Amino acid sequence: SESVFHRIGMGSDDVGAGIRGNIMVALGIEGSANKIGVGIVTEDGTILANVRKTFISPPGCGFLPKETAQHHQNEVVGLIKDALKAACIGRQQLTVICYTKGPGMGAPLRSAAVAARTLALLWNLPLVGVNHCVGHIEMGRIVTGADDPVVLYVSGGNTQVISYSHGRYRIFGETIDIAVGNCLDRFARAINLSNDPSPGYNIEQRALKYYQESVAAGKSPELCEFPYVVKGMDVSFSGLLSFVEEVSKNMVDRSVSAAQLCYSLQETVFAMLVEVTERAMAHTGQRDVLVVGGVGCNERLQEMMQIMVSERGGRVFCTDERFCIDNGAMIAWAGLLEYKSTGPTLFEETTCTQRFRTDQVLVSWRIPK
Repeated sequence: SESVFHRIGMGSDDVGAGIRGNIMVALGIEGSANKIGVGIVTEDGTILANVRKTFISPPGCGFLPKETAQHHQNEVVGLIKDALKAACIGRQQLTVICYTKGPGMGAPLRSAAVAARTLALLWNLPLVGVNHCVGHIEMGRIVTGADDPVVLYVSGGNTQVISYSHGRYRIFGETIDIAVGNCLDRFARAINLSNDPSPGYNIEQRALKYYQESVAAGKSPELCEFPYVVKGMDVSFSGLLSFVEEVSKNMVDRSVSAAQLCYSLQETVFAMLVEVTERAMAHTGQRDVLVVGGVGCNERLQEMMQIMVSERGGRVFCTDERFCIDNGAMIAWAGLLEYKSTGPTLFEETTCTQRFRTDQVLVSWRIPK
C-alpha cells in the first residue's frame, strides 16, 4: 500500500555518512524467478547492500508463478527496509530506482516491477528497467575485474555463450530447448532432493560425496553413459533429462545409485558447456572466461572451466553465491550504468516482459565515446 511504501526510509536524514559529495546511488529490485532481492550500489561499484529471500517449494515440486509472486509481494517491503538499513542511507540519498524488466516468470516479474514503480512515484525518482542477463554480466565484470571475457551465462532459465561486440552482448551459442539449471532442477525433483537451499547445490554435494567415497575406496568414479548433445555452438538438455529421469525410475535393482546419477549428470552437462565455451574463445580470439548465473556457483563447473582455459593460457573469472545467484545489486549496478549513459526509462515503458534477449540491449556504456 502507499502508506507502507511511504514509510520506508523515513527518518533517515542523518545516515549515509559514507556517501561523499554528489555520488550516484542506485537501488535495484530483482524478482524474475524464485528469489526477491534488493541491492544498493554506488557509481564507483561499491555494493552497500545486497539482501534477498528465496521462495522454497517442497521436495519434488517446482515453484509456481502465483505462489512465487505472492512470496515476493510479502517480502519486498521488508527487504527494501533492510537494504537501506544495511547501506546506512536514507531514501533522500538515492539517485535512481532500477528493476528487472525481463526475462523471467511473468507474475514474479510483475510483482517486482510494481514495487519499483511505486517507489519511483512516491520518492520522485527516475526508473530504469534492466535486462536480467545483462545484470548478471555487468555484476560479474565489476566484482571480478574481468574486462572483455567470453561469458558463460548458466542459470535455471538461461544458457548462453556470450561476447561483447559493437555495442551489444552477442550470443554465440545457447540452449535450443531448456536451460542447464532447469535440467538439474527437474532431475533433483525426480530423485526427490530438497529445494533448500537449491536443487543444484544438493546435486553438487551428492556428486562430490560420490566422487570422494569412490577415491577413498581406491576406485575410479563410474560415469554413466548419458546422451551428449552439442550442435555446433548450441547445446540441448531436454533429451538428456528425459533419459536420466527414466534411468532414475528404474533404480529398483540399485545397480546405479542416485549419487552416481548426480555425478554423471554434472560431468556430462558441464563438459558440453566447456566445449562450446572453448569454441567461442577460438572464434573470438579471447583468452578469458567469465562464468555468471546461478549454476556458475558450482565448483565442479568452475574447476572444469579452469582446466580448459588454463590450457589456452587464459584466466577464469567466477563469483560466489552472493553474486552468481539472482540478486538486487546486479540490477542496481546495470541500471546505474544505463542511467548514466542514456538516462531513465520512460515511465510508460517501465513494463516487464518474459522474453527479453541479451542481444536486444544496446550496451551504450561500453561504446567508446
